[in-house]
Amino acid sequence: MKIQACAAVLLLALSGGAVLNGGAGQPAGASKAVVQGNSEFACELYRQLAVADGNLFFSPYSISNALAMTYGGARGNTAKEMAATLHFQGGQAQFHPAFGDLVRRIQSEDKKRKYQLRIANRLWGQKDFGFVPEFIASSAKHYGAGLEEVDFGGATEQARQAINAWVEKQTQDKIKELLKPGILDSLTKLVLTNAIYFKAAWSSPFDAQNTKPGEFLADGTKKVKTPMMHQSQRTRYLDGGTFAALEMPYEQRELSMIVFLPKKADGLAAFEKTLTAGNLAKWQAKLSDHQVDIRLPKFKTTAEFRLDKVLQQMGMRDAFDDRKADFTGLSSMKGLCITAVVHKAFIDVNEAGTEAAAATAIAIGLRSLPPPARFHADHPFVYLIRDNKTGSVLFMGRVVNP
Repeated sequence: MKIQACAAVLLLALSGGAVLNGGAGQPAGASKAVVQGNSEFACELYRQLAVADGNLFFSPYSISNALAMTYGGARGNTAKEMAATLHFQGGQAQFHPAFGDLVRRIQSEDKKRKYQLRIANRLWGQKDFGFVPEFIASSAKHYGAGLEEVDFGGATEQARQAINAWVEKQTQDKIKELLKPGILDSLTKLVLTNAIYFKAAWSSPFDAQNTKPGEFLADGTKKVKTPMMHQSQRTRYLDGGTFAALEMPYEQRELSMIVFLPKKADGLAAFEKTLTAGNLAKWQAKLSDHQVDIRLPKFKTTAEFRLDKVLQQMGMRDAFDDRKADFTGLSSMKGLCITAVVHKAFIDVNEAGTEAAAATAIAIGLRSLPPPARFHADHPFVYLIRDNKTGSVLFMGRVVNP
């Protein structure tokens, strides 16, 4: 049953994107700075998206990861704005190795893992476009993002379907049709994608027999009936005065869900104003062991966003402006800019545990074709015929008088 409005803020702590990962196993040095920056961006983006009514779910890690790859091709003021908006620190030379270290930490395969956490990156580039080799090499080295050549110019729909099929496969069919018709066109030159999939059982599962219909105050005022899970367990808890916080660890306790519940039924908006990376770290440090009687609704949410305007409002303006964008680290072609940032996320929370998936796609291309050129062969000219595979000139001549 869909809950019309959520009275709790739920943050899924997924290691590298984790603002709230208990302290143990946290990345050190440069990678720690990446996590901090990602956390600050996550909270700022949350506040931007929370303006709309209803449920909200997204993967800040997926968005940061995809934009980090894009940042690799940005230069000049475009790169400066991206770094400031996304809280990327250290400059290109230091940042990408640090983010790459974080990617490897998150994706490291531990045979003892009982949960599933998979992250994949991929570049989809216009064939024979001529990308800067260093950009392609950096994407592969630091993000594991290989380049798949497609034909946006001559087979746009086939390219869109190929990208969507890849996303579906990486997310166990939870994220379907990430790219809607019309997002890509013949002027698209590159699409950068990230996909993340997570599935884990609770450390202390709920007994389905204890799940009963219960009241939920949608929007803090309207009573609705929804299945409420119930159990009592010893876990970490915080009485924050105006809110309570609960940590619900997953099996093996390497990952947790943190639930923040305002004490006032209509207190969500006030709580969201306090949602910062600094406060999250402070609240995390204050969590302590308690015996807790827990009631939590089962819920399932799918959300999708176009983030173009939101990112521009947050300060990343030049990247979307074909007259100002500087992606010369990606290609020497003038006029390239971000034409779309698309994100879609899914979560299912039930008695057994949690399944979540998300994907982000960033399209880079031209806003329009260059102005029409004028080529009137009304005077003598030279011409040749060449073999395009080898570049060999097979015939050559001129016309002085046709």
